[in-house]
Amino acid sequence: MDSEAIAALREEYEAAGLSEAQAGHDPVALFARWLQEAVASGIHDPNAMALATATPSGRPSVRIVLLKGFDADGAVFYTNRESRKGDELELNPHAALALLWHPLQRQVRIEGHVSRVGDDLSDSYFASRPRGSQLGAVASSQSRVVPDRVALERAYDAAAATYPDVVARPPWWGGYRVALEVVEFWQGRTGRMHDRIRFTRVDDGWQRERLAP
Repeated sequence: MDSEAIAALREEYEAAGLSEAQAGHDPVALFARWLQEAVASGIHDPNAMALATATPSGRPSVRIVLLKGFDADGAVFYTNRESRKGDELELNPHAALALLWHPLQRQVRIEGHVSRVGDDLSDSYFASRPRGSQLGAVASSQSRVVPDRVALERAYDAAAATYPDVVARPPWWGGYRVALEVVEFWQGRTGRMHDRIRFTRVDDGWQRERLAP
């Protein structure tokens, strides 16, 4: 596909809008409602989200991870803490998230400080994962160069042999929580006049503002 064809790709957004009354004053409640509606709509992986991190010098990187927890304390995801994202979060503990629910013409953006979740929560979530995913976490030196696919499969087989029954959570694997410092809700509208409602954390709660599209 050439550049002209790419430039011609467009879609009109005609879903219902997002008024201040509909948004309310609590972004946690609004997010919970939108996520439930995304799940009910049958969207594939409704908890998939882009995670952007950066080096201390400001060089960014982004990838897709899965949201595994959300409340007033923040958005939680799990990963190898020795991966590139883990390295960057160790040196620059700030991140941005974006969830896109395209069939609903909605997206949510989150920005905030990042902290590690406790070992008890990481242990609990790791124990809930399928065995194959547990073994993959043990076997993979995520983001590191490997010689070939065979090396990965050997590492996986070695992990399976080491843990024939219960798979122990690797010490380098665990959760992160992105604090809800800024949460923006985007609802597509006709003529690109989208609704954007931003909540910013303040001492006594939330400041709600409408942004131009």
